[in-house]
Amino acid sequence: MLLLFLLLILFSAIVYAVLSPETLFYMPINWPYSWLLLLLLYPVFSAFPQEVIFRTFLFHRYKRIIPNKEHRVLMSSVLFGFAHIIYGNWVAVLLSAAAGYCFCQTYVMSRSTLLVALEHSLWGIWIFTLGLGQYFDLTKVIQAS
Repeated sequence: MLLLFLLLILFSAIVYAVLSPETLFYMPINWPYSWLLLLLLYPVFSAFPQEVIFRTFLFHRYKRIIPNKEHRVLMSSVLFGFAHIIYGNWVAVLLSAAAGYCFCQTYVMSRSTLLVALEHSLWGIWIFTLGLGQYFDLTKVIQAS
């Protein structure tokens, strides 16, 4: 998992640097204290609770209703993506659904909520570090309404 993570952060940094160099590493450069707070709080108050709900709870609760594991993976991934619709953009939904699929695969292989929460934490922190946090910002949604 860690090797794949390292390879993908390198790839995503190169792609994002080409596509959106003006927002590359925006949060750590412009809001270093908020970014450091995110490093501490995101795993505990965001990633772990989401993994308990979208992996552990859904996989156990719906095992009898949806006995096919791949169907539960699809359900969990779609619901995880849809839960991010509150950010008001398709990027957050698509990235979350794709990440949800990866997190499901880790959960299916390991059956470890802690491991998948660690993976979710690493990716979430990387998304904000890289500059994609702009798509996961509720202040823009609140200001627009």
